[in-house]
Amino acid sequence: MKNRKELKRKARHQHILKKIKKGIAEVPRIVVRKSNKNIYVTLVDDKNLKVLTGCVKSRKEASAAGLLISEKAKKLGIEKVIFDRAGYKYHGIVKAVADGARGGGLKF
Repeated sequence: MKNRKELKRKARHQHILKKIKKGIAEVPRIVVRKSNKNIYVTLVDDKNLKVLTGCVKSRKEASAAGLLISEKAKKLGIEKVIFDRAGYKYHGIVKAVADGARGGGLKF
């Protein structure tokens, strides 16, 4: 059985997905996922159901992950994205990824 924190995060994610628009090729969705050691940042096109690009960094390099994903998005010609925090609270590592992506030139 999943623990209570995981269930609450899943519920928050469902609530967030109702509010945000689906990512399309012109305006894809950035999804942030955390593990105990790493942070995973993925650029997703929901219309065609495909992952455009992604990166994995250690949790200490969260802002570098945001900067790297913004560089990869720029190579694909993407300047505007939708930020999906996947139910995580917007502070700490998730905020560092967002700030890194904004610093790289992406607009949310």
